[in-house]
Amino acid sequence: MPAIKPARVILFSMRNLPYNDLNSHLRARFGCRVQKITLDAGFTCPNRDGKKGSGGCIYCNSRGSGTGAFARASITRQIQEARPFLRKRYKAEKFIAYFQSFSNTYAPVETLRALYEEALAADDIAGLAVGTRPDCVGDDVLDLLAEFSKRTWLSLELGLQSVHDRTLALINRGHDAGDFFDAVARARSRGIGLCVHVILGLPGETREDMLATARAIAPLGIAGIKPHLQYVVRGTALHGMYERGEYRCLEREEYADILCDFLALLPPDMVIHRLTGDPRREELIAPAWALEKEKTLRRIQEIFHGRGLRQGKYYTKDRSLPDTPE
Repeated sequence: MPAIKPARVILFSMRNLPYNDLNSHLRARFGCRVQKITLDAGFTCPNRDGKKGSGGCIYCNSRGSGTGAFARASITRQIQEARPFLRKRYKAEKFIAYFQSFSNTYAPVETLRALYEEALAADDIAGLAVGTRPDCVGDDVLDLLAEFSKRTWLSLELGLQSVHDRTLALINRGHDAGDFFDAVARARSRGIGLCVHVILGLPGETREDMLATARAIAPLGIAGIKPHLQYVVRGTALHGMYERGEYRCLEREEYADILCDFLALLPPDMVIHRLTGDPRREELIAPAWALEKEKTLRRIQEIFHGRGLRQGKYYTKDRSLPDTPE
């Protein structure tokens, strides 16, 4: 791996970021600042309700990827309560209704249709983002999403986390990589825009394992990606592993360095929805630096600049050519 130049303060404008960021993508599409409103529609997951298991993924607590709207307020109310804050903080003019908590296609199609319609009926909602698992998108669900995608901007967000089946079994995902590839093929055949969720720093994974996930995703024609740092949340199975010394979190420098190589392997037009996650302070066990988002983002930019990297630098459509960072 090439040496990284000494860190220094580097200022990046939205026009010269070394990756294709979501904010710029949405602004180009809608002509204004667009912000996601995270929603909790009261769903669960098949590896929580007994269909596949009851414990959930090892890194999730009882909230799953909860939004904080755990009181199960209506979708309309959640949007109404979030809009004023997002308008003030981000100067947002339009919004994406983001069904985030748990598996947001894990219900009868009639139920899903009513919830998505309710969100789109709210003022200034420009589109839908639907987070779910690749084993929760039957053909009837995909037909419904394809119908909505003809009416509005839509992103189907599939949680892959890793392309390695051994990792998926270890973290108790309840599905394998084959389920993901199948879901991608069926969604793309219907013209549905996709975003894939990936976690860097999962138990047992090496740097090369993580970059192998990037290589597997790169040729699939996926529109966007959400990389995420693996952090430890209180009350999870991963918390127990961490306390027993069975899991070590990535250091900030490790994460930033791996992430830059990860993005360099992806197509330059893939939209990067985020560069890390946002743990709740009251729930986070480790690493402490996960709460220092601005510092982490700045370090990522410094590494991109110092190593002369950009998104897509190592990407090639010709899979016979070398595509590994040297």
